[in-house]
Amino acid sequence: MNVRTPTRALLGVVALGLVIALALGFVTAGVSPNERYERSADRQAGARERVVGPRSGVTVVTVQRGDMRDLSGEIVAFRSNGTVLYHSDRYSSYWDVDPSPNRTRTVTYVATKWLNESVCGGGPLLEDRGDCRRNVVERLNMTTGERTRLYSHRMEGGRWHDVDVINDTHILVGDIGNEAAFVVNTSSGVREWTWTAESDLPITSGGSYDKDWVHLNDVEMLRDGRVMVDLRNQDKVAFLDRNRGIVRNWTLGSENDYSVLREQHNPDYLPASAGGPAVVVADSENDRLVEYRRTGGNGTEAGWERTWVWSDERMQWPRDADRLPNGHTLVTDTIGDRVFEIDRQGEVTWTLSIDRAYEAERLGTGDESAGGPSAAKAGLRSRSQSSADGVADRFEEAVRGVVPIGVQNGLLGYFFPWWMGFYDVLAALALAGLLAVWGGLEVWWSSVTVSVRSLLGTDSLPSLRSILVLAALAVLGYVASVVASLV
Repeated sequence: MNVRTPTRALLGVVALGLVIALALGFVTAGVSPNERYERSADRQAGARERVVGPRSGVTVVTVQRGDMRDLSGEIVAFRSNGTVLYHSDRYSSYWDVDPSPNRTRTVTYVATKWLNESVCGGGPLLEDRGDCRRNVVERLNMTTGERTRLYSHRMEGGRWHDVDVINDTHILVGDIGNEAAFVVNTSSGVREWTWTAESDLPITSGGSYDKDWVHLNDVEMLRDGRVMVDLRNQDKVAFLDRNRGIVRNWTLGSENDYSVLREQHNPDYLPASAGGPAVVVADSENDRLVEYRRTGGNGTEAGWERTWVWSDERMQWPRDADRLPNGHTLVTDTIGDRVFEIDRQGEVTWTLSIDRAYEAERLGTGDESAGGPSAAKAGLRSRSQSSADGVADRFEEAVRGVVPIGVQNGLLGYFFPWWMGFYDVLAALALAGLLAVWGGLEVWWSSVTVSVRSLLGTDSLPSLRSILVLAALAVLGYVASVVASLV
């Protein structure tokens, strides 16, 4: 017996152990919560079981899952008794959802449908920007299932994450693909006002100018006529005068100052009547929720002070936080796989398990945070993550501290399936690395033999082992390319 036999045995045992660990994780995870909700929605209304704890009012959640894992997005609503009211997976991804005025179980949402490339006509623009997509804005009656399309737009590589309904004929759109915000007349299709990020921001800021430069993912029409926009890749929330552009001394955050904001989502404006001016934000890549209150009026000393912060050990990549009229906060924690509610003392009082949620809305409480008080007015208690206790928790904390947050969110949010947590991903990567090492050893051990065969002209068909080695290397290469694309 040479040294290769025990080495192969050791590698085989370790590989088998990792496979078993992953298999156990998959089996014990059971059915995904999203699948459970879909199955429940397929039953008659009277036969639907309770799938979440009861809560006052209908809770509507949108799900983004169509980017990398070839899954449909979802919109799902839950009655106050915890049963499913409505479910649909018609579109590739669902984004913003808002209650429709004067209707109890009707919402307006924006969604994206991936189309065949031939629909966009091909050409260099499609090749440069990527997928062919159609963005739709629809009104949905969740009792009858009736959908009314308000507006749609086909584009190459772009998608809209947020739309604000201004009135029966006008909507405000946050256009990520074109780095712009615009007001469109849905009856005529005419864009009556447009602001582009290029008019106010240096192209050296944010992300890559020719790819995902600003990532303008949220817009809000304020009562005074200004427009609040979220400039995710600049780590800023900006306020626009519709005639002059960005109002400089109102901007919240600055690029790369992660102590304030870090690639945030869905800021909500709280007016003076609610204890503001203030902005509550899902501070996504800081894994926390924050609220900032305006200080100093409009003078040269004006600014923002943080009045509330909330986070826990489970939170990862939150993307929505709505302040409710009772002072509670409804939170969408995308990679934490949950939507939950926090009370004034900072305690979690209600939790809904859901995979890759983008946004949540509690009907009857106003649009987003429109009906809620500021943290200062409500006397909200802040909460931060406690330090890790066990060895496993400290190890996870150490690894997460080294791996870039964008890579973590990309792998857990888009690449790996819903049931895989930190240690499942670690096992999968370890297995890929082990197979690569094993493959390298096999190539090394067989290199002399291959050279001799080549010289003698007696090369034979590749062995099963060689095929497996090449397959393992191909899998590893694919994983490595995905990880590299997320950096």
